[in-house]
Amino acid sequence: MIEEQESITAKLCQFARAFHSNYGKGKIFDDYLSFDLMGREQYEEMGQLIENNFDPKKFDPNRWFCHKNIKDVLYKYILPIPLSRIKYAEIELENFAKLQGAMGKKIQYVICGAGMDSFAFRNLMRNIKIFEVDHPDTQKYKLDRIKKLEWIIPENLTFVSVDFSRDSLKERLLENGFDPNLPTFTAILGVSYYLTLPVFEQTLKIISELSPEGSKVIFDFPDETTFSKELEKNAPRVRELAEVTERLGEPMLHGFSVGEIKEALERNSFKVASHYTPQIIQSLYFEGRTDNLKAYENVHFMKAEKTV
Repeated sequence: MIEEQESITAKLCQFARAFHSNYGKGKIFDDYLSFDLMGREQYEEMGQLIENNFDPKKFDPNRWFCHKNIKDVLYKYILPIPLSRIKYAEIELENFAKLQGAMGKKIQYVICGAGMDSFAFRNLMRNIKIFEVDHPDTQKYKLDRIKKLEWIIPENLTFVSVDFSRDSLKERLLENGFDPNLPTFTAILGVSYYLTLPVFEQTLKIISELSPEGSKVIFDFPDETTFSKELEKNAPRVRELAEVTERLGEPMLHGFSVGEIKEALERNSFKVASHYTPQIIQSLYFEGRTDNLKAYENVHFMKAEKTV
């Protein structure tokens, strides 16, 4: 991402959640706090960004974007991934928290690349301690919004700012009260697109070192068709989306095969607990819809469990 600037893709994902909450029929996921957290000005800016073919220089604070001008692009490129992956992640988190809670245990929820996630303010489960991990610039933007809204930060929420070019994720979590002995659920959503496999695996290694047996990690990733010249016809939407994010200063770097992801997990004491293929994602979240929302052809969701 661009230094000294909050992530534009994080704001686009939030815009997707806000738009769907406000206007979606048959909601996949209702992030009812997303619009307030974002604010009208940023909401309009992101709407115009889409309307103006992702050219931020064309933003006009004196006008509103037109919904019909962005609908096709929004439904084709922006909405599908953020809505379905947060639905998947929060259902899995709730199941994990309830299971551990039934045994009288508290859990930790680590959100890597938290962006404008609103879970901490929607959460009703008392046995969850939440750590939001993100780049300092993105986190500052979010904290400024929370202050402006006069929201009370929950006692179980801790913000952990990490500049991965300078800071150690492990050290920053431990400095901020993370307990390596508590069952932990870690979400790495929308992150793998911008990492090479060795860097992504390093994150898995740190999570493994910090998490006790039975902990879970959940993530989404684009498969090897994403940047393959031979297979690019199988994944046109992600390639086109990658062109957009590169223009916005946040280039996608890689696609991973399911095999190499599984090997990376195994090297770090994780085993696959569930794997949602694009076909499964389509069936669970998009089948029978009349609004043209469809799962990406090459984006996968995966949950893994920490072994001994």
